[in-house]
Amino acid sequence: MHQSDAWRKGAEGTRECSKTLVGWERERRVKTEECSRLNPQKQAISPRQFSSRSCSKQLLLHQRRIGATLEMRGILVVALVLLGTLSTVSTQGSDKWNYLQSVMALITAGSSHHSSAPPDKTLLPEYDFVVVGAGTAGCVVANRLTENPNWKVLLIEAGRDENFLMDVPLLANYFQFTDSNWKYRTERQTGACLGMKDGKCNWPRGKVMGGSSVLNYMMYTRGNKMDYDRWAEQGNEGWSYRDVLPYFMKVENMAVPNLDKSPYHQKGGPVTISYPAFHTPLATAFLKAGEELGYNVTDYNGATQTGFSYIQTSTGNGERSSSSRAYIQPIRNRKNLSVKREALVTKVLIDPRSMKAYGVQMVMGGRTLVVRARMEVIVSAGAINTPQLLMLSGVGPKEHLNKIGVPVIADLRVGENLQDHIACGALNFLVNESVSLSTDKIINDPSSVVDYAQKRKGPLTVPGGVEAIAFVNTRLPRKAEDQIPDFPDVELFFIGGLLANQPIVRGAFGIRDDIYGAAYAPTEGMDGWTVFPMLLRPRSRGKILLKSRDPFQKPLIMPNYFEDPYDLEVIVDGVFTTIALSKTKAFQRFGSRLNTLPIPPCRKFKITSRDYWRCATRHITLTIYHHVGTAKMGPQSDPTAVVDPRLRVYGIKGLRVIDASIMPTVPTAHTNAPTFMLAEKGCDMIKEDWAKYRS
Repeated sequence: MHQSDAWRKGAEGTRECSKTLVGWERERRVKTEECSRLNPQKQAISPRQFSSRSCSKQLLLHQRRIGATLEMRGILVVALVLLGTLSTVSTQGSDKWNYLQSVMALITAGSSHHSSAPPDKTLLPEYDFVVVGAGTAGCVVANRLTENPNWKVLLIEAGRDENFLMDVPLLANYFQFTDSNWKYRTERQTGACLGMKDGKCNWPRGKVMGGSSVLNYMMYTRGNKMDYDRWAEQGNEGWSYRDVLPYFMKVENMAVPNLDKSPYHQKGGPVTISYPAFHTPLATAFLKAGEELGYNVTDYNGATQTGFSYIQTSTGNGERSSSSRAYIQPIRNRKNLSVKREALVTKVLIDPRSMKAYGVQMVMGGRTLVVRARMEVIVSAGAINTPQLLMLSGVGPKEHLNKIGVPVIADLRVGENLQDHIACGALNFLVNESVSLSTDKIINDPSSVVDYAQKRKGPLTVPGGVEAIAFVNTRLPRKAEDQIPDFPDVELFFIGGLLANQPIVRGAFGIRDDIYGAAYAPTEGMDGWTVFPMLLRPRSRGKILLKSRDPFQKPLIMPNYFEDPYDLEVIVDGVFTTIALSKTKAFQRFGSRLNTLPIPPCRKFKITSRDYWRCATRHITLTIYHHVGTAKMGPQSDPTAVVDPRLRVYGIKGLRVIDASIMPTVPTAHTNAPTFMLAEKGCDMIKEDWAKYRS
């Protein structure tokens, strides 16, 4: 076939497939409406009743057909864009043919990726364990519990399957604009998020198989030894660093050169950890600048956290290693595992007399269903959805539930103790050489597409543009290393480009148009680098509250950023540490200089002053998506604890929480790795507890 004919037929084929998908989904929506009219009260029915109704059978058929092809829609859309780019490529015919083959390779990879998803199975009336949420923790739980062939496990997810494009590291931001994101927003605050639209910060959360491990930046950091030793000191027996290290190692398939030989790492785990296959010269300069200031280049997941490093990422072969890919796809045909997607759990069913959880109520395909759990219900819905579900089920602060009108079953401090890592998003630097990353240029560069499609190399392997990381302690003077406690208070994460050249980021953060236009837009097309100075140990605490009894209404998110002024001062310290880095020989080689375009509301302050950076941080307040603590783990003597150190909800038999909401304090880490760890540990606790019960 002639190359031009192949290109034309490929383009026509992708367009036809896309039209077919649109038609199928329209048909599914019509069928959903028909089913809803047949059951206007949406009363709860059993799965057996549900599956016997002809209307619902047709609906399930449509859902399966759509589910089998939804992933390909994203692949096809991108294919059309790339094929369109092909017509503008001024290269020889053989190069165009090579590019076309690379586009087709991406489409093939997407098809293969979908075939790895677990099949849809008939819903049973009862399982041994019901796991709510197929995020980072839920996928681990479903995998480890089904290792026992005698246990039947149902994993329920509100979103759809992960798709191949979600696993291209550079595109990490793009899927925050799809229905794979819950699209939460905070309530307005008086001292933070002031430069965001409506004065509210966006809080992305994954609504997809794999949860937020599909939307995050893949930065794999465990935290500090003292984080976990402090958990144990608070009365959480079994959660010291010595106790949790084996579970961190169990997660890992370490692919960073030489680290697999370290006593802190191992190979063979489900989640591959590697360096990105591409670095800009600016990332190398960042590491050298750290050395100039007296820091070491270190394995921050090993013996010492403080120092500089390229980022260790949860990626393998240039692709995201999400919890779904790592823990569910390899066991997709396990007979005792059932997975239900696009199903929202609206209530944990608890017998108020026996105080035992016996199942869940969920909405799927327009119907309300009840599924029972013989042994346990495990809530792994994350630090926002878990407290929402518990409170809707009658487990939460008595005064709040009474106000909302939810009958109280257990008076526990659910939704409180909310913590998050936040950073200043106004700090960027310009350079004189064309050495930085620009997402638009990379996506529209045929050589980058070919490099990624054929070799999984090149800039598309850089997670959201983040290349390197540093852990520093700004509150201590720089002295001999052995005199400085290895307990950093700020993380600097380095992006090898400017926010103005990552246009999708502006929407992801929700920066106001007037602020973007004044402080960012003038640098579009220029080269530079960005650092987010991130607060590691916040003192401020927020809360999650119900807005109403309606499970489809998003909860109220009140983070209370900078309620404790200490938090703001530490971030500003991180700003000045970064400015010092920019003045080193390593960065001056590129003519590095601070972007002095001011945030408009902060113009009254001198840009080199602490007052200016306090103001800038209050306006461009960035969540780093590390929400934890809303179902706090603690001993029985702790009146604020929701779960005990074995993750069992106090006062309720047969109910556990296994996700980031149980963390008493946020670790000095990106929380994905600690969540993998606690899920692995939680599963061992379940196995131990039931072994004791049956013996």
